Amino acid sequence: MAEPDISTSPTRRKKLTIKPFYEKQRDGETSAEIINEARTSLRTLRTNRPFTPKEDKRTLFSGTSTRSSHDRPPSAFSLGARHFDGSGSRPSSATRLLPLENKPILPSTSPPTTADVTLPVIPKPPSTDPNRPISGKRKARAKLMHAISQEGDVVVLPQPLERRSSNPLLACKPGAADDSLQRRVHSGPKERTQLPQEKSTNEEGSLRVRSADSVSSRSTSKTSRTESGYSSERGSAGSRPESAGNRDNLSPEEALYWNTSILPILEDMAKLSQGSADTDVIEMLCSRCSELYRIMKEKQLLGKGSKRRGQVLKTIYKLLDFENARLHLIAARMILALSVSGQSMTSLCKLLFKVGRVEENDKLFLEDDVLDLIISTVATLDPVKNSEPLVYAIGSLKCLTGNANVVQVLSEKKLLPVLASLLHSINLHLSETGKPTKSTLNILLQVTAVLRNLADISENRADFLSHQVLEELCSVMEVYSSEADLMLNISRILSKLTLNHECCSVIGDHPTSFQSLILILHKHPNSSDLVVRVCFILGNLTAHNDDCRYCLFNTENAIDTLLSTFRSYLASDLKHSKVHPKQEAEKDKKSTVDKKSQDVLIKLIRVIANLSINHDIGALIASNETCVDLLLQVLECHSVTESDELVINTIITVNNLSYYTVISSAIEERHLTIARLLLRLLVNDNMDGMVEAARVFGNLSRTQSIRDFLTSKKVDQMMVMLLDSGDREVVYVACGVLINLMTDEKRRPLLKKESGIGKLIEVLRDFGRTDWQLAAMVCMILCNYTEKMKNSPETLGEQEASSLTDLLVDYLDEEVAMEIPDDVTWDEETQEFMRSYWRSEFCPVASQLLSRVEGCQGDLIPIDKAS
Repeated sequence: MAEPDISTSPTRRKKLTIKPFYEKQRDGETSAEIINEARTSLRTLRTNRPFTPKEDKRTLFSGTSTRSSHDRPPSAFSLGARHFDGSGSRPSSATRLLPLENKPILPSTSPPTTADVTLPVIPKPPSTDPNRPISGKRKARAKLMHAISQEGDVVVLPQPLERRSSNPLLACKPGAADDSLQRRVHSGPKERTQLPQEKSTNEEGSLRVRSADSVSSRSTSKTSRTESGYSSERGSAGSRPESAGNRDNLSPEEALYWNTSILPILEDMAKLSQGSADTDVIEMLCSRCSELYRIMKEKQLLGKGSKRRGQVLKTIYKLLDFENARLHLIAARMILALSVSGQSMTSLCKLLFKVGRVEENDKLFLEDDVLDLIISTVATLDPVKNSEPLVYAIGSLKCLTGNANVVQVLSEKKLLPVLASLLHSINLHLSETGKPTKSTLNILLQVTAVLRNLADISENRADFLSHQVLEELCSVMEVYSSEADLMLNISRILSKLTLNHECCSVIGDHPTSFQSLILILHKHPNSSDLVVRVCFILGNLTAHNDDCRYCLFNTENAIDTLLSTFRSYLASDLKHSKVHPKQEAEKDKKSTVDKKSQDVLIKLIRVIANLSINHDIGALIASNETCVDLLLQVLECHSVTESDELVINTIITVNNLSYYTVISSAIEERHLTIARLLLRLLVNDNMDGMVEAARVFGNLSRTQSIRDFLTSKKVDQMMVMLLDSGDREVVYVACGVLINLMTDEKRRPLLKKESGIGKLIEVLRDFGRTDWQLAAMVCMILCNYTEKMKNSPETLGEQEASSLTDLLVDYLDEEVAMEIPDDVTWDEETQEFMRSYWRSEFCPVASQLLSRVEGCQGDLIPIDKAS
């Protein structure tokens, strides 16, 4: 519907524009839908989506969050190389050594007492049970003894090493033993598991140990292999020799590539990382790290199974001590590609968030394949076992999706399906355990924040539908309805998506969606940001889907909750509107609160208006005195000048409810009060308000008392004057009131007195062929006016009767009526729609009027009989 020209005075006739109001003006709607919506007695309401200001600071959680800081990871933290666990680079097959249970105690100068010394546990003696199963070592010894006994030889078994005393301090002897003990206290894992060096005994019964010469020769051999271009180093301490060796053993070709291509870069980076943090050093480190990533990627040396992975990571970790975002991100890309885990993964995700929360760094993430690696990491992390790194990784994406360019790139890289899969995993875990946790909540807050930004891109709507994101969000609402922050994020997503009809159908079909939305209103009545969005969502769901109207109305406590919210925010709005204007501080506060309260009222009243479209529900709401009284209180306390959208939405809702003429209608009981409240809008400069008020009068004027009231206030004269406005919709609503007024015989003379007959004929001539619905209403007025007519020239006027007859004859000729005006373009659908309206709406009443006018010619002689 075209916007009315409020600058046009009702008493002046403006230059006519023949362009029909039902031409296609909005994508996705046909001309027929536009006409039905504009002209039907019951109409849905449109309103703007709630405005969401951009957050000033990028934080992990919103600054307005009501959650305690103890329940969520921090947004600010220090981070450096020391926060990365070196063990995170160990192969997955490595085995960590457990710490020693009993630490050796250093000898003191004074003799220890039993109170000062913790005595070691005495080993349990071997079992004497004859039925005891034979272990591997005992079985081997038994076989050896049996073999020897068969030969009949007497064998002297080697003597075991002398067992140390139970108290190591008492067993210490001066000299070498003390040195050995001191050395072993600070020894490494190999030394702790290795026996001390002993002298060789005789050949018959000696226990031989590896000599220093053996160790020396092995070291020499290793050095010679390294110099020849081949080297094999063992894994990190604590790993199993066989697994670590197999992982890091390089073939001669791999070793040659490592020593000639990778090792020099690592050595350069190690030297540079020890220098000062000037610009040149940072630039060189960035360059060398990027080069390292490139050559390792080309040779497929990245990933969890990468050989010499630990050595590379240790060098990369040192780069994080420099305070440079670009260097941090390049290092993070390398660490991501090497698939770290554990504490290193957590620190890495914190690093990504730290870089991403600075808006100036957004362009750095668009370089190379950093975003791909982040998405891949999010896709592989388990939400139960890796909740903290997931929070920071997705938190970095939340920051980045606030940038219009980056969010477009992330959409193209299919981030949304990854988040949909994560949502499904979380919901599946919740359904299995039934225990929502704080860690899961923290992840969901980040995921929904990213989805909120992705929902801004219209191309993503298909992915939201195909990956069942809407259903997953409805499931989350069912579990976490008490969490205001999470519900606010979801409401922001749904408020965007429910602008699409298909999305509305999906949400409406979910079994718990309406129950969850009503529960949110019930649990968070004071959160205006959340309430306004939930009401907006409900308004979208009920705008075009009658099933949704039934579902919402039949949801337990739905109407009570809506009316309770209505009453609460109306009271808040009226309270703050009474603040004295001289109090400037209070005035600013009032303005903010007042705006929020009115925004909630606008969205909530829209829900009521949309529900009332359904005939069963509308009649019940019209009988609800609480609802009607709240609507009238809005009209009484607000003016259309200051609160135009609120007042106009309220009038449209009253118009919808006034359509129902049930016995218990609260509208019917208060119709005079409504008429008095709306009367002032007819003399207001706001054309929209005047049109909507006239629509209500079109329904209310069906009763005699309202017609008397309108006549006493000279509204009938005003309606005749509005026929001259030239605005199609103003003329339409004026005709609606005049149809009812002309049912009273005593009011009919006014139409002719105010030149209304001629004005109606002009309306028929100007708008007839482009608006058969309006043309039909003109004929209805004239039919009511001429109900008891005996002489048409006398009743209508001679010139008027002749002009009306000519017009009706032409308009009832289908060929003439369906001729498309020169300045109008109609598609086939519009032409068919116009033909249908012409046949069903116009022709019946026009034929009746023409027959009456021609049959009441009086003394005039027809032309064909004049001769």
